[in-house]
Amino acid sequence: MELKKSLKLELLGFFLLNVFVLSMAKTTVRPINWVLNETTYTRLCSTKKILTVNGLFPGPTLYVRKGDRLAVNVQNQGKYNVTIHWHGVKQPGNPWSDGPEYITQCPIKPGANFTYQIIFSTEEGTLWWHAHSDWSRATVHGPIVVYPEVGTTYPFPKPDAEFPIVFASWFKGDVMEIIESALKDGGETNKSDALTINGQPGDLYNCSKNGTFNILVNQGKRYLLRVINSIMNEEVFFAVAQHNFTVVGMDGAYVKPIDTNYIFITPGQTIDILMTANKSPSYYYMAARAYVAVVYDNTTTTAILKYTGNYTAPSKPAFPSKLPNYTDINAVTNFTKRIKALASDDYPINVPQKVDTQLFITISVGSIPCPNDSCDGPNGSRLAASLNNVSFETPAVDLLQAYYRQIGGIYTTDFPSVPPYFFNFTADEMPDNVLIPSTGTKVKVLEFNSNVEIVFQGTNILSAAENHPMHLHGFSFYHVGSGFGNFDNKTDPNGYNLVDPPEINTVGVPKNGWAAVRFKADNPGVWFMHCHLERHSSWGMDMAFIVKNGTTKSTSIRRPPRYLNPC
Repeated sequence: MELKKSLKLELLGFFLLNVFVLSMAKTTVRPINWVLNETTYTRLCSTKKILTVNGLFPGPTLYVRKGDRLAVNVQNQGKYNVTIHWHGVKQPGNPWSDGPEYITQCPIKPGANFTYQIIFSTEEGTLWWHAHSDWSRATVHGPIVVYPEVGTTYPFPKPDAEFPIVFASWFKGDVMEIIESALKDGGETNKSDALTINGQPGDLYNCSKNGTFNILVNQGKRYLLRVINSIMNEEVFFAVAQHNFTVVGMDGAYVKPIDTNYIFITPGQTIDILMTANKSPSYYYMAARAYVAVVYDNTTTTAILKYTGNYTAPSKPAFPSKLPNYTDINAVTNFTKRIKALASDDYPINVPQKVDTQLFITISVGSIPCPNDSCDGPNGSRLAASLNNVSFETPAVDLLQAYYRQIGGIYTTDFPSVPPYFFNFTADEMPDNVLIPSTGTKVKVLEFNSNVEIVFQGTNILSAAENHPMHLHGFSFYHVGSGFGNFDNKTDPNGYNLVDPPEINTVGVPKNGWAAVRFKADNPGVWFMHCHLERHSSWGMDMAFIVKNGTTKSTSIRRPPRYLNPC
């Protein structure tokens, strides 16, 4: 009984508010009201106020069925501007509610509110929502669970229960001040002081053991773990001691089941895992730690899997021996290359076989000189990230309004389809002329229904090679290929998977390597694309697509809502 009470208390804060009761038909439900405010939390032996939704960290879970619609009214009672993005929700024809600040909306200022109309379409599985304004997503985020339509079920054995597993970052300092200071000085941002699972750092951190998140399971039962990486700047490995996983979904789409004893997940991604509680009743650690990056949190966050029944609890839970080490690039590759779309009769995919628009996009972290070498970046410069050597500048008016209302001078349509220089992108030493990016608010215009291929090429500029999780709003894309070194446009496409590539919204570009994706530009609007390592996005590793309208009302952007927040 005590264990059951403990589990209920652990989950109460996660599920208490704004749980959407599953509808029996596709419909727009009554508005959900969220209040963003500063809430006092204690972690790592210290207390501070953090921005939360309805006082919760992580925030409330949204439960819907495939094809549903939601209205979420967000009241900003915090002290910073904020917006909310519904990560992985395609929002067909409705970029007005997509959420990235100064891309599809002006921010919700303190004291103001905005009602998001969230349109679900083909998504099924686990997605998530998060703030999309500066670094506020560190504490403003939560799960979205998209169940199958009424009358249908999962394409895998039905679980006996399910649990969200949300990874996040905890900073002892104020996250908004951390990024503001870093951008002002031009240098690296502070790394986080802890990683968390469902809001708790876990046993291995100071002053954290009593709050460690627990999951209670019954021997022989099957559980669905809905794993979300909302960490700010780290990809992570995740494992449960002595237990195996079956991966069945990723980024709101089903995949061919794969058996594994760990997963690798980048910021922005979600992974659905089946796990059977088939071990001796005891306590077992669930653990996550980073895959190596240039600046990263090298701590390990834990939760505890506890079996029901009468047994003597161990003095210390078993730790997952199969959790890969920080530098295990083979573990990353071996996991990601196994992910393939389910691609069945009930869950078909439609991979573009021919391409109308090709983009080759280099991903770089460089620097911009400062007067008198006065900044904190390399050699007194300012760190600047870029795509195709363009470091994105945030406009003063959101791009969507500028496009829709034909406001001039906000952006240009000359985002390059290829980088300005071709060289050995993954060499140990780089030519000087590739270190300094240009700056601008540049977009790429796509014809409606055109087939698009993007090859993301990692670079070793400033010796800053690391995995880059590239996220595209408004679409899922098919991850058709990856490799190490420089992409060869003559030979590498021969190895593309055009039969059952995974349909995802965030792709990890390998360290010193490349990744190729394809999608059909069938969602009119303005859609952001950026690295989901937050420091890189803050430095300018961003761009936007404008997808033109089709020829009918149903293939055109919806009219804007009656009220839009002013810039």
